[in-house]
Amino acid sequence: MPTYDYRCDTNGRVLEVSHRMSETLATWGEVCARAGIDPGDTPEVAPVHRLATGGNIISSTSRGSGVAPAPACSSGTCCPTGFCDLE
Repeated sequence: MPTYDYRCDTNGRVLEVSHRMSETLATWGEVCARAGIDPGDTPEVAPVHRLATGGNIISSTSRGSGVAPAPACSSGTCCPTGFCDLE
């Protein structure tokens, strides 16, 4: 399941939770329940907003090596991966 970051308007906290793409969480209580934490002093009905950057993990290997991959074959079948080794 994908992960999403939600920000609470009342307390300013951001929590990362996992749920189906078809679901939308609207309150701090829903987010806390999904994260498995106590809502604390913040009212459970406090509104939350899903942030656009939620759940993406960037590692040194996924940021790019500076070398572009080989172009895809026109047929997509010239090698096992569908990419030609032009070297």
